[in-house]
Amino acid sequence: MTDQDFSTHVTVRGYETDTQGHLNQSVYLQYAEHARWEYLRAAGIRQADLVAGGVGPVVLETTVKYLRELRAGDSVDVSCSFAWRDGKTFQVVQRLTREDGVLAAEITGVGGILDLAERKLVADPREPLRSLATDPALLGL
Repeated sequence: MTDQDFSTHVTVRGYETDTQGHLNQSVYLQYAEHARWEYLRAAGIRQADLVAGGVGPVVLETTVKYLRELRAGDSVDVSCSFAWRDGKTFQVVQRLTREDGVLAAEITGVGGILDLAERKLVADPREPLRSLATDPALLGL
């Protein structure tokens, strides 16, 4: 696995900013969510595939470190990597980097794959993703 396996580009929109002109704190999480879905899509997994397979990703914990301002019009790369480990969960590491190379935020989290019928985490989150992906290597599987 590389430091950051996947990246997608976002431009900060004016309506996403707060009264100080900064990107609203909740939007950082939306950007991170967007990048995670784009990462899965790049590996060949669509939301419909997950639902048809009876599973869905869940976020169990998220930490955001705000490091530099993001303002309307800023170009931002949002990266994503999954760190697989034994057990039902995996770590997600994401970085928001401005076009000038300045790291604006780091988002780390813990995720899992939920069995939609049982409403419990699957024993090994790698397995359903590996079986659905057309490019499992992109996800480090």
